[in-house]
Amino acid sequence: MSILVDESTRVIVQGITGRDGSFHTQKMLEYGTKVVGGVTPGKGGQEVHGVPVFDSVREAVEATGANTSAIYVPAQFAKSALLEAADAPLRLVVCITEGIPTLDALTAYEALTANGIRLIGPNCPGITSPTKCKVGIMPGHIHKPGRVGVISRSGTLTYEIVSGLTEAGIGQSTCIGIGGDPIIGSRFTSLLPLFEADPETDAVVIVGEIGGQDEVVAAQYIKEKMTKKVVAFIAGLTAPPGKRMGHAGALVGGEDETAASKIEKLEAAGIPVARVPSEVPKLLLNGFGR
Repeated sequence: MSILVDESTRVIVQGITGRDGSFHTQKMLEYGTKVVGGVTPGKGGQEVHGVPVFDSVREAVEATGANTSAIYVPAQFAKSALLEAADAPLRLVVCITEGIPTLDALTAYEALTANGIRLIGPNCPGITSPTKCKVGIMPGHIHKPGRVGVISRSGTLTYEIVSGLTEAGIGQSTCIGIGGDPIIGSRFTSLLPLFEADPETDAVVIVGEIGGQDEVVAAQYIKEKMTKKVVAFIAGLTAPPGKRMGHAGALVGGEDETAASKIEKLEAAGIPVARVPSEVPKLLLNGFGR
């Protein structure tokens, strides 16, 4: 089983005629994702990799029955694209675009949420349910179907963790890169319940980093609500104070936002924490067998 996306997911790509939108549309199609339409205002009637292009999200959804949108538009147009998606009958929006102003992201998040649409991102690699569907930019070949969920604030660390799981023979149910910006649509605590409820997910890996309180909040949630095994990795043990590391949200604003403090709180909640990514499979296998 999987969460959020599967074989029935029907995807439209906002920004499909751009460089990134076109490239990743092809990769999603090659993976087997049902990309049924694209949106670029003023370019309706064209095709990209055999996918029809429409002038608006609503037109695309009505013509194709899409339920999910992937957004690859430049940052200056992202707010408009997100608000347009919020006004369409979708259930999931995956925003890959980075560099979106915080206020724009907040406005879009509130509009999507008000209409019952889940947002993944922005500034994220997307979501993959191995062999079923991938929406975003994750490399498809690193995934293996199985029973471990992955939720990550990092992009490239998502790939490293997933690749390490696959090499260790540990398959994944669904892998989600939630993004590292201050304003994101889905956090650890909004996705953990979905994995807890999934009968075909046995364990979950959370990948965090410096900055913010998401991992601390997640630790308490896991301690109180999760019956399935959760292991973690927190990047940034050597990050210097006051230095932003990669993401806009990866900035230590206080002593409790450091990697060391987060690791301490996770372990105090009974959650095993890997010190390097290669330790994650070992922590998962401990107590489960191969």
